[in-house]
Amino acid sequence: MAVNLLRTLNYAFFLEAGGEQRPAFFDIDATYPALRLLDRHRDEIRRELEPLLAERGRIPQYHEVDRTQADISGQGAADKAWRVFMLKWVAGGVAANRARCPRTAALLDGVPGVISAFFSILEPGKCVPAHDGPYLGYLRYHLALKVPAENPPSIRIKDTTHTWVDGGSILFDDSWNHEVYNGASEMRVVLIVDVPRPMRWPYRLANWAALRLLGPLSDEARLAAKNIRKYA
Repeated sequence: MAVNLLRTLNYAFFLEAGGEQRPAFFDIDATYPALRLLDRHRDEIRRELEPLLAERGRIPQYHEVDRTQADISGQGAADKAWRVFMLKWVAGGVAANRARCPRTAALLDGVPGVISAFFSILEPGKCVPAHDGPYLGYLRYHLALKVPAENPPSIRIKDTTHTWVDGGSILFDDSWNHEVYNGASEMRVVLIVDVPRPMRWPYRLANWAALRLLGPLSDEARLAAKNIRKYA
């Protein structure tokens, strides 16, 4: 029943967002200005990131935390991994990780409505194949914390390609088809933060219920929370 309800809501959100005419990118200041808090404190976030990168071999690959990501994370050689260090998750499990990055965790708590947040670490040469995000109830923010100066990686979202700039940020609709091109010889790290898609009432209320009540109860969300604790 919960799965069918989420599918119905997802289609309603698709129509509310503009269907096939919905935008791919959003103006952060006009859409979710609270995210600028993270932009302003990027240097503090970087300082907490650096010790993690020194031992990044212990950080799990995305599909080791969330098995639904196997098609996009579990492909390719082991030395070309997509690693994630989770800082917020709908079903919890992140307490130990937050304790290692207390300032970043506090900043995330200062942004209203954050659904999930994590450091996304692409090893040199790791690309992410084309895929669509499964749910239209959120928008995705990237804060670029470490971008190779030579041959910087880029992301295609719908029909537009964005090349990350160190310290820069973007907000986009993850439900559009997108993929990452990374031919760099150094790692790329961004802070990914998912926030609720701005919608009219009562869609906003329905989305809140889906994210805060149904989402944490799903088998996949609870398994991911268990895996986050396992790798902490």
